[in-house]
Amino acid sequence: SRYDLSSLQYCTTAGEALNPEVYKRFKEQTGIKLKEGFGQTETTLVLATTTWMEPRPGSMGRPSPAYSVDLVDEAGDSVSPGEVGEIVLRLDPDKPTGLMMEYYRNEELTARAIRDGLYHTGDTAWRDEDGYYFYVGRTDDIIKSSGYRIGPFEVESVIMEHPSVLECAVTGVPDPLRGQVVKATIVLARGYEPSDALAKEIQDYVKKNTAPYKYPRIIEFVEELPKTISGKIRRTEIRKRDQAQ
Repeated sequence: SRYDLSSLQYCTTAGEALNPEVYKRFKEQTGIKLKEGFGQTETTLVLATTTWMEPRPGSMGRPSPAYSVDLVDEAGDSVSPGEVGEIVLRLDPDKPTGLMMEYYRNEELTARAIRDGLYHTGDTAWRDEDGYYFYVGRTDDIIKSSGYRIGPFEVESVIMEHPSVLECAVTGVPDPLRGQVVKATIVLARGYEPSDALAKEIQDYVKKNTAPYKYPRIIEFVEELPKTISGKIRRTEIRKRDQAQ
């Protein structure tokens, strides 16, 4: 690095899910294990890898003691370790101090988020036997293809391992046969040029390193990804653009 980072003792990250490959590269360059957390504008820090915890690549950490955090299925029932569910905050016996009161002048949106004794984050994850949470995606980002539910973050994490990839975003594209197919929008690293051969190489890499049905059937190479002012990838914009074509 051209910067002197020797004074750094620990570093944290939040705002966008941390791909294991980024975690790995940062550790190689600095010797520091990144500590990830998860929260929302509507909350304070919900999940965290605190200073006394050992980070796990791809994990957001464990629940903050300020909240009663759980993962639930569509029926509102808790899911077992290894199963994907929506991240929720339990409001019983008392509503936690760090949670918003309501969406200002939007009763409908408030009612969708706060119901049945739960605050629904709209984000999905799974947890391991030790209570570490691993991000999957927004509920509206989940891809439903041929009966499978595919989380974009898992596919993105595998794609990011390929040396040609600088950034990527995985979305679902409507398909008359499968319902949706997986699409990867990719920004290439310096020194690589878009080609059908490279797209095939990336597809084969994903097939080899995750379940074959999760590989991106469509790959688009772009100069940059659409992002919010805070740096989050705007997958909704990619989906809207695809639907307009």
